Amino acid sequence: MFYAFISQEVKQDATGKKEITVLDPKRSNAINIGLTVLPPPRAIKAAILKMDNSIMNKEGIEKILTMMIPTEEEKSKILEAQMANPDIPLGTAEQFLLTLSSIFELEARLKLWLFKLDYEQLEQEVAEPLMDLKKGIVDLQKNKTFRCILSGILAMGNFLNGASVHAFSIEFLQRVPEIKDTVHKHSLLHHLCTLIIEQFPDSTDLYSDIGPITRCSRVDWEEIARKLDKMEYDCKASWDHLRAILKHDGSSTDLKGKMSLFLADAAERIMILHIIYRRILNRYSKLLLFLGFAVHDAREMKINHFCKVISEFALEYRTTRDKVLQMLQKKANQRERKKTRGKMIVDTENFKGKDAANDDALNAILKNGYTSADERGLPGQKNRRKLDARSMGSTRGGMTTDSDMYDTGDDEILEACVRTATAPTSRPQRERKRSRSQRKSLRRTLKGGLDSEEMMVINSYADHV
Repeated sequence: MFYAFISQEVKQDATGKKEITVLDPKRSNAINIGLTVLPPPRAIKAAILKMDNSIMNKEGIEKILTMMIPTEEEKSKILEAQMANPDIPLGTAEQFLLTLSSIFELEARLKLWLFKLDYEQLEQEVAEPLMDLKKGIVDLQKNKTFRCILSGILAMGNFLNGASVHAFSIEFLQRVPEIKDTVHKHSLLHHLCTLIIEQFPDSTDLYSDIGPITRCSRVDWEEIARKLDKMEYDCKASWDHLRAILKHDGSSTDLKGKMSLFLADAAERIMILHIIYRRILNRYSKLLLFLGFAVHDAREMKINHFCKVISEFALEYRTTRDKVLQMLQKKANQRERKKTRGKMIVDTENFKGKDAANDDALNAILKNGYTSADERGLPGQKNRRKLDARSMGSTRGGMTTDSDMYDTGDDEILEACVRTATAPTSRPQRERKRSRSQRKSLRRTLKGGLDSEEMMVINSYADHV
């Protein structure tokens, strides 16, 4: 790494204070910008020596590694300038680089520290997709709906093509939603969903059962392999960094014990991840052979592409299945409506199924507290005189009551409505408003007679006429 230098200068800052600057202005400006997000230089040195995460985080370590590590040439230039002007302080960037250069094996310490901070996240990024693939393979092999779908597609294909093949390519699943019949223009997937719902009513929508496969379709498996190899390479390099650090710090420090245990555990876990990775790939190859792939096709089929085909088909299947279920439910509702079309409510099964107790309760509510005409008589009807026992006995055979002439049970609702309409209201009668002027009617005038003034008015009109 080479940087351009200017000659040694003594400059004054904005406050008039002198300082030594030996770095190129661009280099000095970049370091000063980086220092704005870092702790003070002395705190940085202590944090690096102790690998203290509470003082400096991962971003600070990466920034120092990428653009702020001093070179040997910079270190020598800064030392020469300081010895030439011992009374003048160094610039901020020069002082920071001089502080970092005083740390033995600076780059090794930073890389070892960064590997320690990154290891858990890297392990999680590799382990989670492997676990999803393992679970997805098991779920796909045991899923009954998936088997029914494959068998249904194979049977339909043999029927339409007039053939008797034993398997089909997994790529055909992408074409199933596109193939349509010539009559109703329904897709082959629509007919497949209808068939599976009728033949296997306990089947599922498939998409909800293969969540791990869906997540695996979004993973770059080549990147997973590269991350695993990088973890192994960084772990080996970390052992070399630790040995280089211990040459200067000695073997009695706490750093040796903690980092040795961490690297030993990390190396063991990385080896286990390699074993898991190979075994899961073998299971994936066995799944492809189980689905009817040839050996050379199984080797070329990538995990990402296979999972994407299965996931996209499952999503299409769930969408089409929901539409078919809605259509079947709609047809069932129409059939139920046709059963009672043109019939009275009393002729339906639901009405006949009610017991007498419910009918009595309904009649009691509809009566609204009124009795029949036999008990109370119609509104406005005069009370009849009670007949004596003889007349009642003599006319009993010739008399007919309401209950004899009409079915009072059927007319109770009508009687209740009549009683409500003719019942006397409790509101006070509205009085007629009288005129404010003192008017007299002609009848009252003729009856009471005319006074003297009224007679004079009448005589004057008579003389005029």
